[in-house]
Amino acid sequence: MRYSFHPDAEEELNASVDYYEECQANLGLEFAHEVYKTIQRVIEFPTAWQKLDGNIRRCLTNRFPFGVIYYKRDDEIIILAVMQLQRKPNYWKERKE
Repeated sequence: MRYSFHPDAEEELNASVDYYEECQANLGLEFAHEVYKTIQRVIEFPTAWQKLDGNIRRCLTNRFPFGVIYYKRDDEIIILAVMQLQRKPNYWKERKE
């Protein structure tokens, strides 16, 4: 199964990687690795995580306070947000396709 990012989700991921890299060398890389491991779990088990709205779900990352907000369309996972858990919880709803 393949996956794609909503453009805003990709920007969130890149901004968070940059932030963690500024905090500590290689921490941004570790964060990116953790997000991609989370995406792999989603690909393997797309219906395993909590529903947030309709068919939109959230899978939490390990180690970092983030969740991957996504939905499955045909044979593709659409990532709507790479959400920092302390942000406004429903900001991503405007991104639904």
